[in-house]
Amino acid sequence: MNLTLKRLLGVTAVVAMGTTALLGTGAGTAGAGDRPRAHCDRAEQDMWSGDPSRNVTGHRCSIPSNKSRWYIIEIDTLVQTYYKGDTVDGGVGGTKTLHNRTIRCLGYTSDKGTVNWFGCPPA
Repeated sequence: MNLTLKRLLGVTAVVAMGTTALLGTGAGTAGAGDRPRAHCDRAEQDMWSGDPSRNVTGHRCSIPSNKSRWYIIEIDTLVQTYYKGDTVDGGVGGTKTLHNRTIRCLGYTSDKGTVNWFGCPPA
């Protein structure tokens, strides 16, 4: 195969993949406004030395009635507890309080006024 033809095919493939990636990104954000929204007055998140927790514990939360794959949660006060190691036994290194945060989570479980949000990517 001619070298010029190989380069032309390579460039065409890269452009096609880039276009597909951009269209996929746009399609994913187009429905972001349709995702169920929740609100929590207060929430806590454990932050580990290697990687933050993907779970958030919320208090006084409004839970959407419709089920979805992703939820957008607006939190008035988010307290992040930083641990010194990878276990609770390592001790607390400090806390950070954040106000008016919006996070997204994959799902939740609820129990007596507490909502355990899970699958929340770090902000």
